[in-house]
Amino acid sequence: MAEQARDKGDSRLTERGRATRERILRAATDMMYVKGVALTTLDDVRAASGTSKSQLYRHYPDKDALMRDVVAMQAAEVLERNHRLLQRLNSVRGLERWRDALLERNALHNGAYGCPLGSLASELADKDEEARKAIARHFATWEGLLAAGLARMKDSGVLREEADAGELATGLMAALQGGYLLAQTARDLTPMKIALDMAIAHVRTYAVPAEAGNSNAGSEEV
Repeated sequence: MAEQARDKGDSRLTERGRATRERILRAATDMMYVKGVALTTLDDVRAASGTSKSQLYRHYPDKDALMRDVVAMQAAEVLERNHRLLQRLNSVRGLERWRDALLERNALHNGAYGCPLGSLASELADKDEEARKAIARHFATWEGLLAAGLARMKDSGVLREEADAGELATGLMAALQGGYLLAQTARDLTPMKIALDMAIAHVRTYAVPAEAGNSNAGSEEV
């Protein structure tokens, strides 16, 4: 997914040109995640990527064009990671492992920067309609990964038939994004963990007795 995002629009570039574009985009993505979109200037990106003004403007004539590619790259990387974690999800324990992986990654910065995709949404949703729609699609894809896993849990008898995979996935995503925001403001992962634990506990209320009563149930599953 990330590779597809990087290849988009640069099929006519030379290998050297693609490497320059990649360097610019990587620098911009990292800076916008840490500093935010508004506080990241093209001069900042030029300096961080070690490119000249002519090189920068050849690939990105304005900040909006760069920002939209940043959204695409950040989304591709987030979705790629979550696809690996959720593609075989088939147990409540698998949801807990997904939670643990997200917490571990966010702990690298003590929650300081929030969700890579959510932080872009908070800055751009009211300012750039194209970016808002793109981010909404990416969130829908992310939520869809969760919904597919929850549907598999229903199909395999882990969750009761009345469980609504779509609604449960929305609840998990809402808990995750709220948790990211609270962790970011507190510089403490505890609120994020609590939010995810409560959302997973709600999923567990739909588990069949064998799953609900045995913390090791599904331990061979993801």
